[in-house]
Amino acid sequence: MSIKKSKSSLFLTAICIFSLHASSHVSGGESEKITKEWTQWGGDSYRNNTPEGTGIASDWSTGEFSGNPTEWQPETSKNIKWVARLGSQTYGNAVVADDKVFVGTNNSGGWLQRYPGKVDLGCLLAFDKDDGSFLWQDSSEKLRTGRVHDWPLQGICCAPLVEQDRLWFVTSRGEVKCLDVEGFYDGKDDGLAAGWARMFDLMKKSDPEADRVVPAIAELNKGNLPAVVRDSFQSAGSSVPENVHVATEESGKKWSFAATSDGVNREYQVRLAGPKLSGFKKITVADKQESDVVWVFDMMKELGISQHNMCSCSVTSAGDLLFVNTSNGVDESHILLPSPDAPSFIAMNKNSGEVLWTDSSPGINILHGQWSSPAYGVLGGVPQVIFAGGDGWVYSFDPEGDGMGNAKLLWKFDCNPKESKWELGGRGTRNNVIATPVIHDGLVYVAVGQDPEHAEGNGHLWCLDPNKRGDVSPTLAFHVDDPQTPIPHRRLQAVDPKKGEVARDNPNSAVVWHYDKQDQNGDGEIDWEEEMHRSCGTVAIKDNLLYISDFSGLFHCLDAKTGKVHWTHDMLAAAWGSPLIVDGKVYIGDEDGDVTIFKLSPTEEILSVDEYGDPGPINMGNSVYSTPIVADNVLYITNKTHLFAIADEGESAEDASAESAPSN
Repeated sequence: MSIKKSKSSLFLTAICIFSLHASSHVSGGESEKITKEWTQWGGDSYRNNTPEGTGIASDWSTGEFSGNPTEWQPETSKNIKWVARLGSQTYGNAVVADDKVFVGTNNSGGWLQRYPGKVDLGCLLAFDKDDGSFLWQDSSEKLRTGRVHDWPLQGICCAPLVEQDRLWFVTSRGEVKCLDVEGFYDGKDDGLAAGWARMFDLMKKSDPEADRVVPAIAELNKGNLPAVVRDSFQSAGSSVPENVHVATEESGKKWSFAATSDGVNREYQVRLAGPKLSGFKKITVADKQESDVVWVFDMMKELGISQHNMCSCSVTSAGDLLFVNTSNGVDESHILLPSPDAPSFIAMNKNSGEVLWTDSSPGINILHGQWSSPAYGVLGGVPQVIFAGGDGWVYSFDPEGDGMGNAKLLWKFDCNPKESKWELGGRGTRNNVIATPVIHDGLVYVAVGQDPEHAEGNGHLWCLDPNKRGDVSPTLAFHVDDPQTPIPHRRLQAVDPKKGEVARDNPNSAVVWHYDKQDQNGDGEIDWEEEMHRSCGTVAIKDNLLYISDFSGLFHCLDAKTGKVHWTHDMLAAAWGSPLIVDGKVYIGDEDGDVTIFKLSPTEEILSVDEYGDPGPINMGNSVYSTPIVADNVLYITNKTHLFAIADEGESAEDASAESAPSN
C-alpha cells in the first residue's frame, strides 16, 4: 500500500488531523477545558508538553513499599490514586489513551509467567487507567549481538504513539511495531498471522550426567514428549498432558505437537538452536496478557541499520505517514560506522509498515548514536517534519519526500560551533542531539547534548526560524585560500584553524536566538550557573516562558521569543527528563528522584514542599529519568521502578476517589 497525495491534500489532511486532535483530546468549555488523553511523547507532534488541566496535584507522598516482592502500602501514601510496578530501569514516558496507560521498561517485574523477572527483555506494558491493573505486555527479546546493539536492562526507552485502536513504537531490537491497543481483550487477532511465544530454554551442560537436553532430543525423535519438556511448559504457565504425539519436522532440530491446555486447543513447537532446546506455543486470543501484533518492520534486517547500544525513537505521524529515527550509529569501538549509508530517518505507511522514503544525511558524520524523536507541524503554511540527526544537525523535510523514495530537504542547521571538536568519552566540545525538537508559535527549539555516560559539558539551546531554506546554520566553513566555496561538513571538527580554515557568518542563518551563556548578574563574568550545559531534555513553553533542564542539574527559565534568561535553579542532581507545564505550574524530575514544582512565572518561586515543610522537591523514592505528564486531571510520574498516578483525592479526576484501587 502506497501513499500518493499532493502537498495541498497533505496540508488539508494535517489541518483536519489537528482539528480532530483538539476536539478528541480536550473537553469542556474554554474556561474548564481539560486534556483527556496524552497519546504520544509531548502530547502531539509539536512535542510541547503543556496539557490543559485544573487542580493538578502539587502535594503528595508516594507511600511505603514492603515485603518480598515489595508491595505498595496505600494507607501510607497521600494523593496517590494507584501505583503500578515497572522494571528495574525505566526511561520511557507514559502515554494515556482511552482507558489505558502505556509505558516502556525492562522485564524485572516479571509480569508474564513464561518470562520470569530474571529474563532480560524490553517490555511495553499496558495498564488500566482507573486502577493501574496490568493488562498486557509486548516482549522484545534481547539481540544476540549483545550490548553493542541492545544494552542490558535498558528495556523499551521510547514512548509509543496511539491513534484510535492502534499503537506504534520502536523496540529495543530495532523494529517498528504496530499493535492493537485492546490486545486480545476484544476476542480478535488483528495481526497478519499469530506469532510464536517462547516458553523456556533448556541449555546443554558441560557435564554429560547433568545434561537433560540430549536424552530429551532422543525422546522427541521417537515421537514422545519428555518429562523435562512437559515440566518446562508447565513452569511457564502452559499445562500439557502426558500422552501427546510429537511430530518430527526436522530430525534433531524441530518438533511440533497439538494439545488442549487449560481448555484451549494449542499448537506447540520444540526447537534446537546451538546449545538451547526451546519450547514455544502459538499465541491465541485466549492469551489476554500477550500483545496483539498487527505488523512488525525489522530495520536491522530490511534497512541494514546498526543501532548503537539501543534503538529509541518516540515516533509521530501526519495522516497515514509515520516518522521514525532509526538510531543508526557507531560500533563498540565508538569510531567505526558499520552502516554509514543506512537510513537515519524514514517515513512509513502507518497502516501497512511500508517504507515510503528514507534519508541518510548524517552518514559518515554520525558521532555516536541517534536517539532523538521527530516533530511534525505546519510552519509558514508548509508541512514540515523535523529530524535531529546524530551528527549534531537538525533537518527539516517535506513529509511526502521526493516521490522517488528519497527525502526532500527543506533546510538543515548545524547546532555546534564550527570549531567545536568531537572527542571520545565526551571530552570534546562537539555534541549530538538527544532532545526532541519542539515547535511552538511558528518557531523550532532544540538543545544539544550527549549520552549521559559522557558526563557534563558545554551546551547550546537554539531558537530557529523554519521559513528559511537550504543551509541555515549560524556560520559556514571556508578555507582562507577559497573564501567562496564552503567546506563540506566533517565528523570530528568542521573548522580546523591550524589548517587555515575559518567560520564566517551565514547570511541565510535561521537563528532567532542562541543561549550558551548569559551574564545574568551583570558582574562581567560568566559563572557556572549562568551557562547552558549539555542536555537530554526537551523544552516546554507557555505564556512566552520557556523551561529546560540540563545534565549538570540546572533548570533554566527563558523568554521564548528573545532568549533572555529569567532565572536558573540548581537542582543539585542531573536531569534526564523534560518539564511539564500545566495548571499554572512547572514540574521537573531529576536523578535523585526529586520532583520540583515551580510557579509558571518569570520570577523563580518553588511551590512544592519537601519533607521538612520547606519549599523544595518531593522525593519519588527512586530516580526520575522520565518526564511527568497529565491526562484527565491525573498526574503521571514514573521513577525507575514504578508508575504513580497522582490526584488530589476526590477532586482531580472524574473517576478518582478516596477509595482508589491499590496497585497490582
